[in-house]
Amino acid sequence: MSETARRDSRRLTFLVLAAGAGFFAMLQSLITPVLPTIQHDLHTSQNTVTWVLTAYLLSASIFTPVLGRVGDMVGKERTLVVSLAALALGCLLAAVAPSIGVLIAARVVQGIGGAVFPLSFGIIRDEFPAARVSSAVAAISAIVAAGGGLGVVLAGPIVATLGYRWLFWIPMVVVGLTALAAHRFVPESPVRTPGRINWLGTLLLSGWLVALLLPISKGAAWGWTSGRVTGLLLLAAVILVGWLVTETRSANPLIDMRMMRLPAVWTTNLVALLYGASMFSVYAFLPQFVQIPPSAGYGFGASVTQAGLLMLPMLVGMFVAGLAAGRLASRFSAKAQLATGAAFNVLAAAMLTVAHDTRWEIGVAGALVGIGIGLAFASMANLIVANVPAGQTGVATGMNANIRTIGGALGAAVASSVITAHPQAGGLPREAGFTTGFLLLTGISLAAALAALAVPATRRPTPTRHAEPTTPPTGPGHAHNLAAATS
Repeated sequence: MSETARRDSRRLTFLVLAAGAGFFAMLQSLITPVLPTIQHDLHTSQNTVTWVLTAYLLSASIFTPVLGRVGDMVGKERTLVVSLAALALGCLLAAVAPSIGVLIAARVVQGIGGAVFPLSFGIIRDEFPAARVSSAVAAISAIVAAGGGLGVVLAGPIVATLGYRWLFWIPMVVVGLTALAAHRFVPESPVRTPGRINWLGTLLLSGWLVALLLPISKGAAWGWTSGRVTGLLLLAAVILVGWLVTETRSANPLIDMRMMRLPAVWTTNLVALLYGASMFSVYAFLPQFVQIPPSAGYGFGASVTQAGLLMLPMLVGMFVAGLAAGRLASRFSAKAQLATGAAFNVLAAAMLTVAHDTRWEIGVAGALVGIGIGLAFASMANLIVANVPAGQTGVATGMNANIRTIGGALGAAVASSVITAHPQAGGLPREAGFTTGFLLLTGISLAAALAALAVPATRRPTPTRHAEPTTPPTGPGHAHNLAAATS
């Protein structure tokens, strides 16, 4: 194949990965602003309709690392096609759902598509020249970040013009075509890790994730001191310990604990946890803040569409910073970009704490958040890709995305408790609740910035294209790769 043909092939591969990852990220946030519309249309309760979000969260948290590992084993291209097909099927089921139960089931199916993140990063590492890996990973990360923001922006206009079911019809068409394109244009994986699925490890991983995320997501509705919440949290702790013991002792672990203990990996995952907590809280509560009617003494009385437009500076900041991160990789390390992104987040949260009385202040703070997210997403992905063996790229980046999701669930739950702790007579949160919430986000963002400084400096990734298949996780070749990754 000529060099021109190889470039064209890589370009097509990148476009396919970008479309799949971008639309999955969009579906994470597209539904949040229109839950009241869905509740009314399907004649259900507020408590039940929140399962549209919870089911998606739980499903994605399970399938993201598991299918990332499957992709490392059997081939990333074919696993990507399966994930995209499941995402398209879930969108179809959601678009025609006659009841809330069917819609919730459809969201579970959509969650399988979460594997597109780790699979995309693994395919880039396998197929792109070493000099292009960092910029391509950064660009996909920018699209993922912007996709999440774009969901908030587009939800209102789509629902107002076409109805909420088009929030699923449009992604179904695009994702379905993307699955066909992935089958046609994305090359088969040249790097694989032989092995088999550790079903006990998979079951235990699923168990502690569900037992942790479910009470965090439903704590406000169930009561944080209720038996269901405390019981599930205790169960999560017990299963987590069991999972760690099982994975450590297994000759064929689902997730290699030695890899997870690498200094660059665990510190980056710590940043992901803290960054997720602040980022998802901004996604959830900044649109809510601007929709508060001025009669409450603050807020702007914005509609869903207007709230989305106020988030537009955030979206632009994410996309521009994420693309710039790839170009800056030759001058600034991923660690430096991660710390800088976290610093932007600190500045934005501090600004929201003391200045949120005008629309321009919200816009500027949103832009700062967007720049921080764009830099952080790109640098976290690059740090993981650069520091794990090629045959572990899918599962490692999948766990990083999962840890960010866990942080997001924790942050949103804590922020919600703070903001709604002392409501006004009409049930709306007080301004002081939001101010305290923004102050809390400042502290979390500062902790993320300090954690970013603890990430060890790493050398640039070595070429992996046309690499030979890796040895099984427990073999001497794997130990050599782990040693090389930490050198």
